[in-house]
Amino acid sequence: MERIAIFPGSFDPFTKGHESLLRRGLTLFDRIVIGVGINQSKQALQSTDQRIESLRKLFAGDPRIEVEGYSDLTVDFARRHHARFILRGIRSVKDYEYEMNVADLNRRLSGVETVILFTEPELAFISSTIVKELKHFGKDISPYIPDGLEYE
Repeated sequence: MERIAIFPGSFDPFTKGHESLLRRGLTLFDRIVIGVGINQSKQALQSTDQRIESLRKLFAGDPRIEVEGYSDLTVDFARRHHARFILRGIRSVKDYEYEMNVADLNRRLSGVETVILFTEPELAFISSTIVKELKHFGKDISPYIPDGLEYE
């Protein structure tokens, strides 16, 4: 049976930390579907469609990676893709508590297991929120996003 995982997030923007988790996840799974979710509590700099298109271009050369948007529950998105796993990353203890609770709920709702990878230490300080703030103030964000990612 094919091991399919989803990698959900708002990805505004998709950072080098996200890219690292995705690449490492590909050593565990046959295929990963990046789920660009709509998070009503976050103000996005790019539309969902722009983020999806940018990620599709970035990963166009790898048939193991798909990119799709979703606006329902993550476990329902996982079911539609026949994914038995959710890939998530943890940068800190603060992330751990949140991810543990969501992973428990997702497993209870659907049986989908969450696989958590620790962010590489040299990337742990990077967050989409920080990168957005740097962009807002006119700073160069290229050191924090993957080479080739289009982010206006």
